[in-house]
Amino acid sequence: MAAFRWGVLSTAKIATTKVIPAIRGSEHGQVTAIGSRDGARASEVAEELGIERAYDSYEQVLEDPDIEGVYIPLPNHLHVPWTVRAAEAGKHVLCEKPIGLTTSDAETLLEVADRTGVRIQEAFMVRTHPQWLRARDLVSSGEIGELRAIQGFFSYHNTDADDIRNQADIGGGGMLDIGCYPVTTSRFVLEREPERVCAVVDRDPQTLIDRLGSAILDFSGTTATFTYGTQSFPYQRMTFVGTSARLDVEIPFNAPADRPCRLLLTRDPSPGAEPEVIEVPVCDQYAVAADAFVASIRRDEPPPVPLEDSIANMRVLDALMRSAEKASWQTI
Repeated sequence: MAAFRWGVLSTAKIATTKVIPAIRGSEHGQVTAIGSRDGARASEVAEELGIERAYDSYEQVLEDPDIEGVYIPLPNHLHVPWTVRAAEAGKHVLCEKPIGLTTSDAETLLEVADRTGVRIQEAFMVRTHPQWLRARDLVSSGEIGELRAIQGFFSYHNTDADDIRNQADIGGGGMLDIGCYPVTTSRFVLEREPERVCAVVDRDPQTLIDRLGSAILDFSGTTATFTYGTQSFPYQRMTFVGTSARLDVEIPFNAPADRPCRLLLTRDPSPGAEPEVIEVPVCDQYAVAADAFVASIRRDEPPPVPLEDSIANMRVLDALMRSAEKASWQTI
């Protein structure tokens, strides 16, 4: 398979520290160009990371005829506009989550993908990580019995008002940043949609972003509950409780690229019982995600995370925020 030539729109930290190095080490990709509104910064990053071309605008990346697809790590409110521009320039798009700020935002991209013929995918790297594929297989095969409950937690501590994640007017806030992860992984493992949801949210009095939230997703016979926090002690875990065993995903979202991931399967109900440790071989989840996206293009197959799935995820996130505002259950 010929190397896929990527362009990157922006010198965002996730691009320079995670995704670009991962693509450079992937099987099927190479980063050919990077663009920034700060040309000097683009040149600096290009030199540091061995990128052939540096541009002082995003438009120049899209105008480069050698670029096959772009990775978009821009602030949330720019995801849809630049995805549309990239698609209309004939570039495939891997866009950071969230794919849009609302469901209607995301739905516009279906028409764009159909009209332009390019692939558009939300960069939910967890969805192609082998540990999540294994977790889903364990649950669907009945290894833990009938799945009854899912519990999740995801938090970090960041009070920097200048950080884009803390700017409400451009799509900042915890639900779109990290609350989306327990939602997408619960839906992924269950392979169905919740019927109704409810949530409570606490907002920062200065920045107005949702800094803490807890949610219940009713999957009819299975409930998923999770809490996220952006001003809390950093922690993450996902737990799946069945009728005969419990499965813990030890590091579910920021999976390490330098050591194996572990799934902990507990069959013995005794207090303090040791779980069976299932090791998932070392991999870089960003490289895996990029390669899976490229493979779908080369083989003319649907992307690993179809737009329809991203839209379904946004419907849940929208409903959770409505629930928090109205203090009531919301149907999907």
